[in-house]
Amino acid sequence: MRQQFTWTHIRTLLPIKNENKRNYYINQVILNNLSSRELIQEIKSKSFERLSYADKNNVKLITDTQNNNLTLEDMIKDPIIINVDEDISELDEATIHKKIINYVENRFMELGIGFALVGHEYKLKVNNKTFKIDLLFFNYELNTFVVVEVKNRVFHKEDIGQLQFYTNYVNNNIRKYNHKNTLGLLVVREKDDYVIKYVTNKDLFITTFKLENKSEKQIN
Repeated sequence: MRQQFTWTHIRTLLPIKNENKRNYYINQVILNNLSSRELIQEIKSKSFERLSYADKNNVKLITDTQNNNLTLEDMIKDPIIINVDEDISELDEATIHKKIINYVENRFMELGIGFALVGHEYKLKVNNKTFKIDLLFFNYELNTFVVVEVKNRVFHKEDIGQLQFYTNYVNNNIRKYNHKNTLGLLVVREKDDYVIKYVTNKDLFITTFKLENKSEKQIN
């Protein structure tokens, strides 16, 4: 174990019998320099359970010499958990949307490692029209821009068209020659996997969010 692992880290990890799950949390400590308290919070938030099915069955320990071939899919949790103080039933749509944006903007770890914020409501100008990307990141681990759009509602197939438009713009006008293709991430309240199967491509990803109050009672 590396020096960054305290006895509290080790005591927290030892009871985890599933090797893939244990490897995942060890990697999270290494990649994000998690304190023991932050590690406990990651476990409580069921971060491992929110990985994709494929990821959960092939989690290898990171080594000092390992070239980590991360993908955006490896980093995204589904759902993204957002803790709020208020009674959700009393919040209007605009307030909820703002809370989601602020959370994603300030808590990069929920999306993964290596994210740097380029802009919030990042403006694009096309034919004298102005469009705004909710959040534009650059990820130095993936060497790519990542467009994030948030919808405080169920997924609509038209959302993919908007996301594709934004990623194409970034590819053609912002991306440098040494950057990989721009990725797009759509965050929605609820998704339809059957519809998504026919409208997404390898560079576009969709995840959901859930709001929880501080008592960790889930609010739909």
